[in-house]
Amino acid sequence: MTHAFDQALQLRTLQQDPQGGRYAGQTHAAWDNMVGPYGGILAAIAVHGAQQHPAVLGQPLALTVNYAGPAAAGVWELQIRLARTNRSTQHWTFELGQTEAGGAPNVVLTGTLMSGLRRPTWGGTDMPMPDVPPPEALAPPQDPISIGWRDRYDLRRAGGGLPAEWTQVETAAAPEAASLDQMWLRDADARPLDFAALAAACDIFYPRVWQRRGGHTPAGTVSMTVYFHADALALQAVGNAFVLAQARAQEYRGGFFDQTAQLWARDGTMLATTHQLVYYKS
Repeated sequence: MTHAFDQALQLRTLQQDPQGGRYAGQTHAAWDNMVGPYGGILAAIAVHGAQQHPAVLGQPLALTVNYAGPAAAGVWELQIRLARTNRSTQHWTFELGQTEAGGAPNVVLTGTLMSGLRRPTWGGTDMPMPDVPPPEALAPPQDPISIGWRDRYDLRRAGGGLPAEWTQVETAAAPEAASLDQMWLRDADARPLDFAALAAACDIFYPRVWQRRGGHTPAGTVSMTVYFHADALALQAVGNAFVLAQARAQEYRGGFFDQTAQLWARDGTMLATTHQLVYYKS
């Protein structure tokens, strides 16, 4: 059987030319969120759509997804357009939408993807992987909320995270740890990591305001940017092994906050960094 992740990414070509294309797909119940599909699976669809185009140059380098609104269960349409190709980089724009019952268009997300050619250079890191217990020594998280798409992952919490029950009390932890969450993750059904799956994993964290305030505040990501530091060979080396993901928020103000995250392979190789803007009520 086709993996649930690949089922959610299946595309039917409606139109394609050297400058882009239109593709149709279908929402998948395995990736349901509280309202509409999991944002990570929508980001993965955008990455997958651009990678399938014959004109794509190199491998994904940066992705920005703006979530305009939730998708309804049913058919969606992805449009991608090649904006520019340079010597080493290529720039794509995309939009995913649906048609409402009355025929009106419903834009679900917009965004950009930059791909490119990686060249041999000096490398280094200023963000080493934190020293945490191995996933085999940890239990799955016991969060006070259950959402269907989380069952698609094997998760092991290594630090921080939501309280075992909603306390409605703001955390007394120091600022550097108040919203910190660290957990190992891998696909629950043994699927090798690729760029689309890495993009989806970057959205794995619950809104940091839930941990900070100890309550189930209405919240949702409105924009997410992913920087892919791993190339295809690095992802192939990961396979279906555990990946360590770490996130923390930075500023809450006026109904929006941002959270930043990093993902590492078990050997300490940085795979991706990501930044989100999240809407919340309080």
